[in-house]
Amino acid sequence: MKPTGWFQIGWSTDLAVGDVKPLRHFGQDLVAYRARSGRLVVLNAYCEHLGAHLGHGGSVSGEDIRCPFHEWEWSPAGRNTCIPYQATTNRVRRIGTWTAAERDGLMYLWHDADGGAPLYDVPSVFELFPESGPATGFHELGEAGRFETPALPIHPQYAAENGVDFAHFKYVHRADEIPTVVRREFGEHDFRTELALDFKRRGGDGTQEIVEGRTRASLLGLGLGFSYADGVGGICSVTAVTPVDDERSLVRFTAWASKEDGEGDARVAKRLRSAVEQFKADVAIWEHQRYTEPPGLATAEAAGFRDIRQWARRFYPEGHLGNGGVEQSAGTDALRAENAS
Repeated sequence: MKPTGWFQIGWSTDLAVGDVKPLRHFGQDLVAYRARSGRLVVLNAYCEHLGAHLGHGGSVSGEDIRCPFHEWEWSPAGRNTCIPYQATTNRVRRIGTWTAAERDGLMYLWHDADGGAPLYDVPSVFELFPESGPATGFHELGEAGRFETPALPIHPQYAAENGVDFAHFKYVHRADEIPTVVRREFGEHDFRTELALDFKRRGGDGTQEIVEGRTRASLLGLGLGFSYADGVGGICSVTAVTPVDDERSLVRFTAWASKEDGEGDARVAKRLRSAVEQFKADVAIWEHQRYTEPPGLATAEAAGFRDIRQWARRFYPEGHLGNGGVEQSAGTDALRAENAS
């Protein structure tokens, strides 16, 4: 539950200027605050004076955070900047810092179990898919396009493997047919895929027409999945699975609906609700899923699952795999031998 990469920690509107919020991710207590400049800052949670939790009663002082216990202040770099009853600061102690970013109204955190700096930037979903057009072609993010679970026993890799699981579209999402895989491309840090799926649309006169749809997806590490689906209007979305501890993750889904001529607010809300409901169907599976290695696969599935599990291994740093990493490595070899036979 400690892969390297970017992970969502909330939405930008959750943290107004001057707000302070406790977080817990990757088995660590953290604190997020928004400085007076609007900057998002994430630090380890505990004051280096006497260990008070800055996320419970802490306050923002300019660009710094003020401890509720003795009002020591700490900068975004984790340095002590004020001891109110002493002329000098503590130059020795420092609070651990985390790299944070914001894109499209989402807040992200970089995680590396070894403390390394980000290896790549987190993108805007509207820059990943030329077919979607710019952000101005989509309605602003609203509550109808947001969904968040409580902490659930879900591993980020469950969501990542959805990127190669074409067959579940018919049986989980009730598509009329199994989609066709148009392309798959594995990069150093991302995996891109495109699926073609025709679906039926009922007209106002009761007739049906076949509409060609495409779903383009870009998986960034194991924590983030970006997609653009078109057909009757377009939906851009971000799927995020962020570990809380060694057992559970918070799962979030964010969707934006394209602006379509003659489409009213009710229709836009309906498209967004449909996207969220489709995602909930995935969560209902992941919540009770057991990771199976090696899996028993249909012939057409084998290459996709083999490739994505091999690709996923790069995000688990050596020394942090545990038994799961050992089993995965051995299982991947077994799966390769099974496919070869």
